[in-house]
Amino acid sequence: MEHSHFFGYGSLVNRKTHSFTPVHASRITGWRRVWQRAATRPAAFLSVIRDSDAQIDGVIAPVPNDDWVALDTREFSYDRVAVTDAVTHTAQAVRDISIYAIPPETAATPDREHPILLSYIDAVLQGYLQEFGEDGATRFVHTTEGWASPVRNDRADPVYSRAQRLTLAERSFVDDMLVTTRARVFD
Repeated sequence: MEHSHFFGYGSLVNRKTHSFTPVHASRITGWRRVWQRAATRPAAFLSVIRDSDAQIDGVIAPVPNDDWVALDTREFSYDRVAVTDAVTHTAQAVRDISIYAIPPETAATPDREHPILLSYIDAVLQGYLQEFGEDGATRFVHTTEGWASPVRNDRADPVYSRAQRLTLAERSFVDDMLVTTRARVFD
């Protein structure tokens, strides 16, 4: 039986943030990852924009019983866009694949009042480290735009609802990446 799948490119890569299975490493062509915010969210999150020259790693997983309600609720502020032919994967029984993107007309650049949350970065990079290793997590950093945006250090009291506890090695990777990208971290 074939199923509808989602393509995850941010926190959905981290298996600890959801219960969708099985998860398959994949790659999408024609989309670029970017830090953005939407008017309906207090913080900035990852989104994607069309770019014919770009490729990004991510995962696909089936949506049980094609019931998108829970995932659409989790991904509020985003539009669900069909991308089946743009995704390379090894999964079986895939009928179609969708990706979530903040609509261009509602997307804005993160600012100090709507920063990127470090707890969100931690969850995302932990997922990339676990799925794609250090090379894949580094590739994530290099294929994501907007690192110059303000980053709120909320590790001590996470605002992100799916925050994860990082190992010392994972935390060191994230902290080194923030220095390398010249992210503007504030408390």
